[in-house]
Order: sequence, then structure tokens, then C-alpha cells
Amino acid sequence: MDGSIRVSAKTVDDAITEALIQLGVTSDRLEYEVIEKGSSGFLGIGMKQAVIEARRKPEPVAEVKEETIPVEEVKPSVVKEQVSEPVQEKQEEKAEEEPARKKATELAEVSDEAIKAVEAFLNDTLKAMDMDVEIVSEVDSEGALSVEMKGSNMGILIGKRGQTLDALQYLANRVANKHQDGYVRVKLDTENYRARREETLRHLAKNIAFKVKRTRRAVSLEPMNPYERRIIHAALQSDPHVTTHSEGEEPYRKVVVTLKR
Repeated sequence: MDGSIRVSAKTVDDAITEALIQLGVTSDRLEYEVIEKGSSGFLGIGMKQAVIEARRKPEPVAEVKEETIPVEEVKPSVVKEQVSEPVQEKQEEKAEEEPARKKATELAEVSDEAIKAVEAFLNDTLKAMDMDVEIVSEVDSEGALSVEMKGSNMGILIGKRGQTLDALQYLANRVANKHQDGYVRVKLDTENYRARREETLRHLAKNIAFKVKRTRRAVSLEPMNPYERRIIHAALQSDPHVTTHSEGEEPYRKVVVTLKR
């Protein structure tokens, strides 16, 4: 494909996300061809990365014309969305964040029993998955139990957009809080996925904001969990030209980026 780039990643979805960032487009403006689907191999042996070739779709004529339309001439329905929805979204996102803030200030001291219970749970679960994983646990500066998992072929534990890792983390939290008084938080990570995913989302947010300012059209991102939506909101909250809000019901709730009036 002319003007294309070739991107490789652990999965096709990760390769598409990377292509969106590199090209500065949203998923509806991306054309791609899967060169290699990739495979996890057996216990990490023979693992192949997914490879795609991608490029921007030609800009439609209607969209080019829209770039010259002043903000005041945007359709009333769009203006209403820009004015009312962000206010509602700020309230919703604040409500989502409040429990996390409250828990962060009320974390109990992590007991040895809770640590052992979490490690036993993870070891048993990973053993059932035929995975050889090293588990390193420590109480971090926030008072949470931080667990790093190391091994080969850890993409299996991450799953699509981190869904497997999130599910495992949820269960680990349930286990920990059954073995002590007071609330404790467990954070699971592997191959620095959390930090890498956050950085990817921040880059994506900036590219989406650029798209919205250029086309003067709202852009909807793919469904994300509350944690990832907060990253998008935070990344753009200081942008003077765009605003964000969420639409839909869980687990299909998504962030929408719109132009400020």
C-alpha cells in the first residue's frame, strides 16, 4: 500500500493501536492488511509477533469542507453535546474516582497472611495455566500490595487490552481482602504493561485531540474500562480547545472527544 507503514506487536490489536498512534488517525480512518497474525507458541517457544501494513484512508470531501466551518456554525445538536455532556461527565468521572481516593487514604497495612494468600492464589492459577512464572511481591509507596510477574510468553496473562490481567487482579484483590481486616489493594503487573498502556493511551488522546481540532468533529474512542477512561480524560483536561465525556453503558462505555465552543 502506498504511504504505508509496517507495524509489529504481540497481537494484531496491539499493532493496530500502534499504527493509530504513528499515523495520528482514529480507527475509522485506518486501512490495514494483516501480514502475520502472530502466535503465542508453546510455553513461549516459537512465538511470532503480529505484523500489519497500515495507512491513512483518503480524507472525504465533506470532512475537508468541515475544517473551514467556524465553531459557531456547528449544528445545534453538536453544540448541546459540547456544553451539557462534559459537565455531566465531570460529575460522573468524579464519582468514579471518589471511591478510589477514599480507599487510597484508608488502606490498611498489608498483612503477611494476605501476601501469602495472594501469592498462593497466583501460583495455583498460573500452574493450572501451565505457566512457569516468578512472582515478586512488595508493599509500594502507596501502601498497596504490588505484584510483579516474570516469565516467558507473558502476553497470555495480559490478554486483549489487558483484560486478562485486570480479571486476575480483581480476583487477587478479593483473595487479599478475605484474609485480613481493613481494605488493602493489590496491583498486578507484568513486563511493565501498566506503564506502557498508560503511555499509549496518552499518545492516543493527544492524536485524537489534534484530529478533533483539525476537523471540528467529535471523535468516539473504542470502549474502555473506567481506569483507562480516566487516563484519557486526564490527558486532555488541560487542553483549551477540546473537552471529553463518556457515553454508553459498561462494559461498552467509551470516551468522546469534542471541540470546545
